[in-house]
Amino acid sequence: MSYLTESLKFEILMMIGYGDRARTQRKTHPDLPPLNQGTISKIEAQYREMGHVRKVPRKRQAVVDDDTKLNLLLALEENPITPARQLARDSNLNHKTVLKNT
Repeated sequence: MSYLTESLKFEILMMIGYGDRARTQRKTHPDLPPLNQGTISKIEAQYREMGHVRKVPRKRQAVVDDDTKLNLLLALEENPITPARQLARDSNLNHKTVLKNT
């Protein structure tokens, strides 16, 4: 969906709003790959939820300092069967961050 500009997304929304079945994306933009229903639904859902169709920035990965990494490794050395979710709660991190850094 990254190849779709804001104007193309608005055009898709207008086609949905008008119920325009005769005018399709293939006729208006034959150079683009065909859109599936999932992509169209995501565009519509984003517009309904956020009120725009701009690209939404992704969350950045959490930066874990060396001291925190060391503390995680020490906790695992003390008790190797500690679940990642428990380590995450103890260190105020996301459990996926703990998995990536241990």
